[in-house]
Amino acid sequence: MRWLALIPLALSACVAFPEYRDTGVPISSIATFDAARYAGTWYEVASFPVPFQAGCRNTTATYTAAENGTFDVVNICDTDDGVDQIAGTARVDGPGRLKIRLDGVPFAADYWVLWVDTDYRTAVVGTPSGRAGWILNREPVIPADRLKAARDILAFNGYNLSQLQTTMQEAP
Repeated sequence: MRWLALIPLALSACVAFPEYRDTGVPISSIATFDAARYAGTWYEVASFPVPFQAGCRNTTATYTAAENGTFDVVNICDTDDGVDQIAGTARVDGPGRLKIRLDGVPFAADYWVLWVDTDYRTAVVGTPSGRAGWILNREPVIPADRLKAARDILAFNGYNLSQLQTTMQEAP
């Protein structure tokens, strides 16, 4: 599993891990976040490069409501070697803020939902550290107007859009 194999590498390189966001710019999560509506499958349509997703395509994240207000999380992607997946849990840690703990990773990560459109079809997720960020959509293809809105949200929160990469998604 590529994600698990690269975790030690990512941890050992934490100091040199790229930052895609100007941390001098304030970042804010969405105050009206509805965790129940966030549940389900999201297709990654764009992201900032992180080592544990190198070579991934057809990337999805599925959030399933679990007990005690938490979610089970499964991230899946296709690689040249087959299908990679990593599972874990997420809990709401404030308005629009999730604390994600993935199996085999010795720490929980802060994932902030920066924006979700009214119908919960498109979401922008970032990290206060600026080391990661994603544009997610309920379908593999995102309409141009929502992609523009998502890119604008990333820029507003200090992200350097020149480093944002489109994720290859094949229609299911």
